[in-house]
Amino acid sequence: MNMEQYSLPAMGWNSWNTFGHAIHENLIYQIADAMVSEGLRDLGYKYVIIDDCWSKKERDEQGFLQADPQKFPSGMKAVADYIHERGLKFGMYSCCGDKTCAGYPGSFEHEFQDAETFAQWGVDYLKYDNCYKPANQTSASLMRRMAMALRQTGRDIHYAVCQWGTEDVETWARSAGAHSYRSTIDIQDSWRSVRNIAMSQFSKQGYNASFCHNDMDMLVVGMYGKGSNPDVIRGGCSDAEYQTHFALWALMGSPLIIGCDVRQMNANTKNILGNEELIAMNQDPEGRSAFAIQTTYRDDQIVLAKLLSDGSFALGYFNLSDQPANITLNFRLLGLPEEINEFYMRDCIGHRDIGKAKRSYTVKLFPHSCRVFRARIAL
Repeated sequence: MNMEQYSLPAMGWNSWNTFGHAIHENLIYQIADAMVSEGLRDLGYKYVIIDDCWSKKERDEQGFLQADPQKFPSGMKAVADYIHERGLKFGMYSCCGDKTCAGYPGSFEHEFQDAETFAQWGVDYLKYDNCYKPANQTSASLMRRMAMALRQTGRDIHYAVCQWGTEDVETWARSAGAHSYRSTIDIQDSWRSVRNIAMSQFSKQGYNASFCHNDMDMLVVGMYGKGSNPDVIRGGCSDAEYQTHFALWALMGSPLIIGCDVRQMNANTKNILGNEELIAMNQDPEGRSAFAIQTTYRDDQIVLAKLLSDGSFALGYFNLSDQPANITLNFRLLGLPEEINEFYMRDCIGHRDIGKAKRSYTVKLFPHSCRVFRARIAL
């Protein structure tokens, strides 16, 4: 087993946010090509994941899943081969119930059969949803079952449990064999959705660690209210809000799974998704959790701090409120003693060195905006 591929949050693209049911193999081929031509693969976005609605409505006579021949006439093995030939990895979707969320066949009581099918097709990533779960079964037991099935195939398959944050998933997902666990309801392309998801996870960061990452759902960066999935389209966000969204997911160690149409990204979307300094914080080898520092009485004006493997701190100042804010971080709140109270600060969104800051640092933020710094102790 390639342990390195599981230790850090996954990065890639998923079909659901923009396309929903409207998926087909030519689209997936075009997305794979765009992942390469737009430089996303080289930034670390390696998974191309087909979500729900890819299969026929019924299994075959032997109980095997079948790709919808209208959507994927060449079959899933051919799709996987196309993706692999471009230096990318292939992801697919199933569900722990007897049906998927969109009503296609789920994997309940077919877990080992489906896992072997996925392995034969060349699947590298499985998103495993939680719809239509039998009432007499717990999510933990069913997620463990698929984890065992995937391991029996002998193929390295990243196992992404989509459990929505119920049944205290953060307390058992790692032991169940998951490499990530969905901790929230489905994201929508709106500021309210982004804000509410982020704030719901500040207190759960301690459960996020290497080999099992807290998945706050896919990115909506660059969607701008466009797409064919009415479950996600909600008017879109501003570029500033998308920047805040990406910075939150990066610092909080969530998988970075793009949901926009990467064939049609504008320059701002490319800059946000391609911020190598923020990606490096998300992909830091130690995979440590961020922790929240509340600097005022408001819980929507906050600093996130994350200890990085080179001894520096990632410091994210976030104004999630609807009012302008001055947010001040006193460095003693990071644990620094009074005699060691200076940082060298680098702006990781503006990509410039700030210089030294002594005892504290204050940032003025517009509503829904952020600043992110890499801070190194000045000794």
